[in-house]
Amino acid sequence: GAGLASLSAAVFLIRDGHVPGKNIHIYEELNITGGSMDGNGDPEHGYVIRGGRMFDEEVYACTFGMMESIPSLTDPKVSILDEFNAFNKKMHTFAKARLIDNEANILDSSALGFERADRMALMDILINHEDSLGKKTIKECFPESFFKTNFWFMWTTTFAFEPWHSAVEFKRYLHRFIHELPHLSDMSGVRRTPYNQYDSMLLPMTKWLESQGVTFELGCSVTDLEFKPSDNETTVTAFKCEKNGKETRIEISERDIAFVTIGSITQGTSLGSMTTVPKINDKHVGGAWSLWEKIASGRPEFGNPLVFDEHVEDSMWESFTITLKDPTMVKKIVEYTGNEPGTGCMMTFKESGWFMTIVLNNQPHFINQPENIEILWGYCLSPYKKGDFVKKRMVDCTGEEILTELLYHLNFKEDMKKILDTSICIPCILPFTTAQFSPREKGDRPEIIPEGSTNLALLGQFCEIKDDIVFTMDYSVRGAQTDVYKLLNLNKR
Repeated sequence: GAGLASLSAAVFLIRDGHVPGKNIHIYEELNITGGSMDGNGDPEHGYVIRGGRMFDEEVYACTFGMMESIPSLTDPKVSILDEFNAFNKKMHTFAKARLIDNEANILDSSALGFERADRMALMDILINHEDSLGKKTIKECFPESFFKTNFWFMWTTTFAFEPWHSAVEFKRYLHRFIHELPHLSDMSGVRRTPYNQYDSMLLPMTKWLESQGVTFELGCSVTDLEFKPSDNETTVTAFKCEKNGKETRIEISERDIAFVTIGSITQGTSLGSMTTVPKINDKHVGGAWSLWEKIASGRPEFGNPLVFDEHVEDSMWESFTITLKDPTMVKKIVEYTGNEPGTGCMMTFKESGWFMTIVLNNQPHFINQPENIEILWGYCLSPYKKGDFVKKRMVDCTGEEILTELLYHLNFKEDMKKILDTSICIPCILPFTTAQFSPREKGDRPEIIPEGSTNLALLGQFCEIKDDIVFTMDYSVRGAQTDVYKLLNLNKR
């Protein structure tokens, strides 16, 4: 794969392991690098961001450590970390409209809204060991009142938790982000990249790796791995791949290392348009899940992918990107919230049937975005439910219908026709976006270096890193860094 984890592994191999770039070969099923951290489009057809990411200075140590080694595309004398820091000195987040009701009233969300039973349940989950939670869901650990608190509405829309997700993962998030509790209502602890993360991070990483001689085989799907027969060791001897309908076998010597990304939070993505509805796909569209299922068959040390890829109805969400060719909507949002683009954060319509959240980032959000174009992004955590104004399930709606629902929630009815006529809203269904939050138990996620492995390292959001939190960039980068340091026997932290 050529996602964040794989590209980070290549960076650490070159920077810290002193491996020549020409010795590194990256195979990617798509025709572009970036994996799940994408961002593309144009003003004519509309832009698409499947997901948006935020940074936390106290949590993203590995990511920042990698970013300081990658030169900026605009000024090679500075790193993308320098660029990031300069941007965040200039742009400060202080959201003034975190929660909104169905009458378009901005709510006071400064109080978390806990009752005594909610506090006790939070303390209970914080102090107890993970083993005591097992495969429990969040819903099993909290009273019903907890899911009506401001805390829940803000926490769930910041991190994308659902009540049926893993209590263990929720516990890890509480430990990791507890310092953000005082900032939940204004999101003032959030840091962002100058552009979308593909343009600000993944593209510069790709360009730098290419300049180091790294080979990229795009449009090439890895379909299976071959292993050396052994009762106590795991050694990859070859892998099979398919490109342009042709199958190839690549041999792996004992001196080679195979880094394999397992699972995918964006596999099976389907896009709609202003007039068409995206499709709900399953794990059979794309190859990430089938590869993991193949190598895990009969090998418990490779985890249990079926825990994560069999429940699309529980792991699916829907996002949408709006390309605005007229300034009316952005001007009205700025007037309504008091936040200039990039200074606010998530705006959640807490009573909406679809549980909708939108974000107005700093503009331009894409490197190739013209001055007269602006971008708005949003997502919904309840896409199977009916809307409040468009009386349909979100999954059955076109981009025009989704934008209509949003405009009603904002009470921008007077300008609705003008905005609809000058905008492109592209809906995006992601079947596995929160699959890594699925209730699980020990062994369901494999170790990043499986027991007995001599030359195989696993990457991505579905490996196990003790105490760390998935659905973050740092999880992918930390896993890659750990893999490289361990397999190259580098005495580095």
